[in-house]
Amino acid sequence: MGKFQVVTHPLIQHKLTILRQTSTGTKEFRELVNEIAMLLGYEISRELPLEDVEIETPITRTVQKTLSGKKLAIVPILRAGIGMVDGILSLVPAAKVGHIGMYRDEETLQPVEYLVKLPEDIDQRQIFVVDPMLATGGSAILAIDSLKKRGAGAANIKFVCLVAAPEGVKALQEAHPDIDVYTAALDEKLNEHGYIVPGLGDAGDRLFGTK
Repeated sequence: MGKFQVVTHPLIQHKLTILRQTSTGTKEFRELVNEIAMLLGYEISRELPLEDVEIETPITRTVQKTLSGKKLAIVPILRAGIGMVDGILSLVPAAKVGHIGMYRDEETLQPVEYLVKLPEDIDQRQIFVVDPMLATGGSAILAIDSLKKRGAGAANIKFVCLVAAPEGVKALQEAHPDIDVYTAALDEKLNEHGYIVPGLGDAGDRLFGTK
């Protein structure tokens, strides 16, 4: 079973409270999403493997630690996921970035995939799938389906969001029980329109100033 973790760091919680408020405008919202993503990035990269490397300091030769193993890929679910990319990239600037585009069919309310653009060696990378919201779980499930279809191993995929609804977590864990899930908050529920309560509204609209 994959890990489910609510990252309760005080700085994350403080910034998330500001993010949720109606009075927070587009510019500040965007900056906060970036900052929270960076703080989450610190947590989700905790288990990256290290290897020994010999270096020279001004004093002596010495063996020290460096990141080893799998290269990283950050895969935002469009469009709101884009808001989380730079924060994580600031920690791991060599990571490649893929994109998975989804829209919601207004009749079925199911997500439909319209774009998948990934690094060629996606099957050899540690992948962080990012999306601010885990609401019904539909988009996350479809995005992870896409990655697995292209050879990505479950052990290499982590899903990272800012706010999750219990219904979305349950759906994602049932569809992909082998995936680690990280969130900054587990909220109360979904409302009848599929919005997270208390949530933060529509993350895409608030990031990009659209309605």
